[in-house]
Amino acid sequence: MKAYLPNSAFLGNIDPFLRRFDPSDPEILEISSNKKWISLHPMVLSMVAALGLTVGSKNIVCDEFVAKSKHYLERMGLFKMLDIDSSITINKHEPAGRFIPLASITNSDELTRFITDMIPLLHLEPRHGEPIKYIVSELVRNVLEHANSDHGAILCAQYYKKSNTIRIGIADTGVGVKEAINRSHSAQTHLDALRLALMPGITGTTKNETGTEFNAGAGLFFIKSIAKVNRDFFVIYSGDSMYKLLKGSPGARQIRLHADPFGDRHSREDNFPAWKGTVIGIDISLAATREFSILLDLIRKTYVKTIKERKKERFRRPKFI
Repeated sequence: MKAYLPNSAFLGNIDPFLRRFDPSDPEILEISSNKKWISLHPMVLSMVAALGLTVGSKNIVCDEFVAKSKHYLERMGLFKMLDIDSSITINKHEPAGRFIPLASITNSDELTRFITDMIPLLHLEPRHGEPIKYIVSELVRNVLEHANSDHGAILCAQYYKKSNTIRIGIADTGVGVKEAINRSHSAQTHLDALRLALMPGITGTTKNETGTEFNAGAGLFFIKSIAKVNRDFFVIYSGDSMYKLLKGSPGARQIRLHADPFGDRHSREDNFPAWKGTVIGIDISLAATREFSILLDLIRKTYVKTIKERKKERFRRPKFI
């Protein structure tokens, strides 16, 4: 496998990075980077870390990192997670910055501890902390319940002061969305599976429209909706397909939450190099974040309406004796 770290890879321009990813030769990982500078979304770091864990440190080949921004990779814990000697020394008294370094979460206890420690490190106000905790909890829960990943969920996050934005990335190398969805539903392609996964009431654990008592099949729908209301990016990548929620127009007076993700302003592709597992990236602009209770109200209304319509449609279907 080969992963190239470019000078810039954020959700808005993530496509070139994904297209350059080479999944061939899964026993070895070659990491190279731009020689002048590196600026990456946490999603990219989570992907590279997840790949490295699948091959082990002895099978990772790294070009020499000469860009000054290589210190960012050190501070985000990439070299530590991959057990690679970076030859970089960081002043222990240097301010840590508002970020959450890479972590691997394999069970619910680790998730609870991670969330408990996460918010203080980001120095967020309580009204901003709630949606971030919810997003991380749901993303990791999805991995633990559906992915069957040997290394769990690999994630990190960073606060960007200039844009007042939290960016979160999470990756796993499990079975992927298509296999998980097809346990209970029919998805012919990876893109079909992504579409179903983002719809409320669809979960790989049951064929029921409302999910189960413990899994409503709404986690990804909620997270996409948070990005939609805040007019932020949301990306999900699995198999050969990627769905990207695009930023909404700031001049729009009313935001409509679509149950079908293809009804939102988005881009989608089904010809990317195949990723074994699932990757998700999301940006949350804190200045634009509404009170979380109001946001959940909007989401719940759309969710309930969709479930009712889906049930009516099911009962309308002709029955042949």
